[in-house]
Amino acid sequence: MILLRPLRIWWLALALVLGLWWDAQSWTYLGGVSEERQRRRQGRRARWLTDEFLALGSAFIKLGQLLSARPDVLPAELVEQLATLQDQVPAFPFTVVQDLLEQELGGRCAEIIDLEAEPLGSASLAQVHRASLRSGRQVVLKVQRPGLERTFRLDLQVLQQVAAAVQRHPRWGQGRDWIGIAQECRRVLLRELDFRLEAEHAARFRQQFLSDPGIRVPAVIWELSSRRVLCLDYLPGIKITDRAALLAAGIEPAAVAEKGAASYLQQLVRFGFFHADPHPGNLAVAADGALIYYDFGMMGQLSSRLQARLGSMVRAAAGRDAAGLVDELQQAGLIAPGIDPGPVRRLVRVMLEEALTPPFSANVLERLSGDLYDLVYGQPFRLPPELIFVMRALTTFEGVGRSLDASFSLVAIARPYLLPLMTSSGSGSSGGDRFGNELFNEISRQAAEVGSRALGIPKRLDDSLARIEQGDLQVQIRAGETDRLLRRLALAQQVAGQSMLLAGLAVAAALLAASSRPALTAIPLVGALPVALSWLKLQGRLKRDGRLDQLPGSR
Repeated sequence: MILLRPLRIWWLALALVLGLWWDAQSWTYLGGVSEERQRRRQGRRARWLTDEFLALGSAFIKLGQLLSARPDVLPAELVEQLATLQDQVPAFPFTVVQDLLEQELGGRCAEIIDLEAEPLGSASLAQVHRASLRSGRQVVLKVQRPGLERTFRLDLQVLQQVAAAVQRHPRWGQGRDWIGIAQECRRVLLRELDFRLEAEHAARFRQQFLSDPGIRVPAVIWELSSRRVLCLDYLPGIKITDRAALLAAGIEPAAVAEKGAASYLQQLVRFGFFHADPHPGNLAVAADGALIYYDFGMMGQLSSRLQARLGSMVRAAAGRDAAGLVDELQQAGLIAPGIDPGPVRRLVRVMLEEALTPPFSANVLERLSGDLYDLVYGQPFRLPPELIFVMRALTTFEGVGRSLDASFSLVAIARPYLLPLMTSSGSGSSGGDRFGNELFNEISRQAAEVGSRALGIPKRLDDSLARIEQGDLQVQIRAGETDRLLRRLALAQQVAGQSMLLAGLAVAAALLAASSRPALTAIPLVGALPVALSWLKLQGRLKRDGRLDQLPGSR
């Protein structure tokens, strides 16, 4: 079975690629292509992929959860279906749990009493059982599924080989770092197998919110934790998506959603360390309305450089500075280098108007991700591996917020929180002082930048004059609109040429069919096949190029 597993993974990858290609071809739809037919077919494809991931087990369930945050990699229907991979894994026997506890904890198992046989939850990596300690402390024990590490390593090795093959493809690899994504997934998923790291994550995450009574994180019982066992305090709560139970307890769901959004903004911007898997099974609400976080295996870490860049992005977005935001996106690695920023700038301008103009859409993040996929799939946007989990966390939590409040908008809630958070630099000064220091630093930086440019003007003028005198000065003019029109004209000429060639081959086939040797008709028909495929591909490129021209402000 282990020997056949790599072949099964390669077959799945090949079937998915061919299926996506087939779904994208308009001529494969009998009776003509339509949005409804495309949705139905992609829905079937998504359900098939989800079933395959479930059949392949834990590593692919975790992979599906990661891909559910990637609308730039897979169609929206696949992304939406992969998000249903949560909480669908059957429990393993209680005897296995007892044996594993004995192996990992040894004599320390004597501290555990009243271990419940029925698990509180069962996930792709582990299941959780409630227990009591001799001291009377109520705890939960997270116990890892047996035999996971060998299967994980084999699956992830094959996935890296698949990623390398896709990266070498001239079209599929363009603008996407498949190898980087596979390496990051490997690193994160293998780290999840070591529950000692999860214990450190839980302790660090709890430390961040110790002074916030509205956020609760269970404490780690270190002496009863090991590589495959994690012991935490038992913090019961109402499932965050259970609106009826929240209302019955006198808790306002909209207030819970806003509290969660505020905590996420703090995680991303102030701390740079955040919960990367905030699905409903990992969030609960205490009786007093406090938000409880569970499961710290999948955490995200932002570098200080990226945190500073996020602040600049927010300032540019708040000011609707499309050019400045595109520059920040390039600096952060979200836009591939060496591309014409003109079309990207127009798209960003439209997206800023859509996202930041009231009334705010309830699902603005999801819709903008979909717009980005629909409009510029295969274009210069890309998502570096370190930002995978930021998108996953934000889009997942926005879905949780909408389940609590239909009018929930993470973007709308973020506006009053983000700028103060971006300007915070410590806990020892007041908000006004921090804002004033930030403003002074920003003015000083801009003044220094202007000064340095001014000092360089005489030398640049002198160099330019010298080049003019020597006849070496070259003038380059960028005309994005003209370049685009010329490209479309060239494509149209190729389409016209191939259309004429197809017509000629059709005439030849007709003449041969009426001749004394009709078997020769196969020659022009076979020759017409690659020409027809190339003609369809050119039609797709023309259609794709026309999408950006239809955006407001593209002319």
